[in-house]
Amino acid sequence: MMRRKDREILDPAEMAAILTEATVCRIAMTDGDEPYVVPLCFGFMDNAIWIHSARVGKKIGLLTRNPHCCVEVDVNGGPLPDEKPCRWEFRYKSVICNGDARVVDDNHEKRKGLDCILQHYGAGEHSFTDQELDSVCVMKIAITGMTGKKYGY
Repeated sequence: MMRRKDREILDPAEMAAILTEATVCRIAMTDGDEPYVVPLCFGFMDNAIWIHSARVGKKIGLLTRNPHCCVEVDVNGGPLPDEKPCRWEFRYKSVICNGDARVVDDNHEKRKGLDCILQHYGAGEHSFTDQELDSVCVMKIAITGMTGKKYGY
């Protein structure tokens, strides 16, 4: 439940626009009883966050063992100074998504995910070879819940 209802974003289209505008996502996972957060390049399409990485590593291991994760994106507009330091604010838009990650094995779906990421950063589609697809891990995080918040926009 959001404490600052005056800052809450309820419109799914506005939250999708923030996911499209943001340049970095941060994925939070659990490592036993410890949190683990990593910033990543990503794409957003079909109510899912698409990421890529090496085929092995801490992130892939954690998401394989426990696919439940939290993804945060934000767009910041900088500080809003005040003559009193404790009254400074910050202009921002943010979205937090809960979801379930899965490794994408199908090469057609892998291409779709990688093209989504490329398009997110302004690149066009790419003709990935099977060798390129075999060398990378693509994950799709199906969004199960989403909240948004903004101030100063």
